[in-house]
Amino acid sequence: MTKTVLYVVRHGKTMFNALTRVQGWCDTPLTKEGQQGIHFAALGLREIPFEEAYSSDSGRAIETSRILLGEHFNGRQIPYTTDPRIREWCFGSLEGGFDAEMWGIIPRVLDINPDTPMNQMDFKEVADAIYQADTANWAETYEQLRQRVWTGFEDIAFKREKAGGGNVLVVSHGLTIGFLLGLIDNQQPMGTGIENGSVTKLSYENGKFSIEGINDVSHIEAGKKISHELLQ
Repeated sequence: MTKTVLYVVRHGKTMFNALTRVQGWCDTPLTKEGQQGIHFAALGLREIPFEEAYSSDSGRAIETSRILLGEHFNGRQIPYTTDPRIREWCFGSLEGGFDAEMWGIIPRVLDINPDTPMNQMDFKEVADAIYQADTANWAETYEQLRQRVWTGFEDIAFKREKAGGGNVLVVSHGLTIGFLLGLIDNQQPMGTGIENGSVTKLSYENGKFSIEGINDVSHIEAGKKISHELLQ
C-alpha cells in the first residue's frame, strides 16, 4: 500500500485578508495578488501525483482549488469534492469586523493581559471566548468545532488509505489548519501563522496523523521560477 499524504493548502489571499477583517464563514474572493500567489503555488505543485482533491465549500477555497487543478499536469483527471467540515471557524457576530477588534475582545472575555500573545493561549480558550462573545449565537462550541474539523480531515485520509493510499490535495483555511495541527499534537502553538498558499503536509497511517511539514512556501518560490522561465 502507498503512503497516504495530505497536502493541506491555505487558500489564496482574499479581499478581507488584505483589509485585515475577520473572515470565517463569510466569504470574499481572492485578490489579484492572491490569484497570482496561488498560480505560483500551482506551478510548484503541478508534478505531484494527486489521487484526488478536496476543498472546503467556501468560495475562496473553491477558487483556489480551481487554479491549483487548472495548472496541474493531470488536473482534469483528479476527482474534486467540497466538504463543509473543513471550513474556517464560524465567528458569529464577530465576522466582518477588524481582526484587531476580535483579538482584543478575547483577552477581556478570558480575563487575561490584553498583550498576551496568541502562542500563550490555547485553542479551547479562544473557541470558548468567541462563543461567549458572539451575540448572534452562531459561533460553534469547542467540541462542535473539534468534531467537525477532525472528522472532516480524518475521513478524507481514511478513505484514501482504504483506497490504496497516495497524495491528496486539500484546500482549507488558516485557523482551521492550525487547529488541526493542535489536535494532532497538543504541543503545537496557536499562533503558527499559516500563510496564504502554504502547504502543511500530513501523513496518515492506521488511524494516526503525523506532521511532516508546516507552512511550507518553497513550492511558491519554485513556481515563480517556472513562471519566469515560461515567459522567456
